[in-house]
Amino acid sequence: MKTVFSGIQPSGTLTLGNYLGAMKNFAVMQDEEDCLFCIVDQHAITVPQKKTELKHNIRSLAALYIAAGISPEKATLFIQSEVPAHAQLGWMMQCISYIGELERMTQFKDKSDGKEAVSSALLTYPPLMAADILLYGTDVVPVGEDQKQHLELTRNLAHRFNTQYNDIFTIPEVRIPKVGARIMSLNDPLKKMSKSSPKAKSYISMLDEPETIRKKMRSAVTDSESIVRFDPENKPGVSNLLTIYSLCSGESIETLEKKYEGAGYGPFKEDTAEAVVEVLEPIQKKYHELMKSEELDAILDKGAEEASKRAQKMLKKAERAMGLGRGKR
Repeated sequence: MKTVFSGIQPSGTLTLGNYLGAMKNFAVMQDEEDCLFCIVDQHAITVPQKKTELKHNIRSLAALYIAAGISPEKATLFIQSEVPAHAQLGWMMQCISYIGELERMTQFKDKSDGKEAVSSALLTYPPLMAADILLYGTDVVPVGEDQKQHLELTRNLAHRFNTQYNDIFTIPEVRIPKVGARIMSLNDPLKKMSKSSPKAKSYISMLDEPETIRKKMRSAVTDSESIVRFDPENKPGVSNLLTIYSLCSGESIETLEKKYEGAGYGPFKEDTAEAVVEVLEPIQKKYHELMKSEELDAILDKGAEEASKRAQKMLKKAERAMGLGRGKR
């Protein structure tokens, strides 16, 4: 059994893209692997956050994980800041990182572009991400295409530490889902669907009301052909909707192409919306129940305790390897 680690920032409600590209797969993965799912709140504060919103978003994300099928009996769900070993090993990883390689990170370039001043943590958070992963002897990290560069840095830092100090870290593998890894924006299908987009019509939130989902789907960008065909290069909007419909309904894209042959985009969009609503409604019901109960906090307490026990073992190994402390632990 392999150890799998995944972290998501609590910076706004997750989108349908997050669910189809990651969380849906996590529910299956937990039956087959040793899974740790982390709410990486320390990564969220690399940009300014409002305290009350951040606190809400942390609990909300945890509730969505569980509502989407993550079982505390099968996987470990916890909050990053409640396991101090993450920040401790993060500093150690920062000490073996080079400024040049951090400045080459695409996300740092994108988020700092055109700004007079940015947080130093925006530059140095990739070593913390490496620590998140390496603390648990992670074998596999499921990520989207946009995180491949950070995972490569994690692999490099693990190898660098193993070479310079002691061979204690597992070199993690990157796992990118073959289908649904990149659900695209509804109003700009050349861009990934993102919860940080200022345009609400560009994404479907996992907590959107059914009628909101239907309206957003009706306004989704397609093209002038009125032909339902999967062709990402020439028909990115239609292809994105076909991917969404297929993943929500379980029907193959080929079946859907035949089903809507000659039907135009109207019925296709309406049915895509209904497939999304059918998937999200039971998740939303469970989510609202969890947010009102004490069960959620009990699950997170248990997760933090389990994660801390595992993380402390690796942290102590790393500290001994680097020569930190008095060497008595």
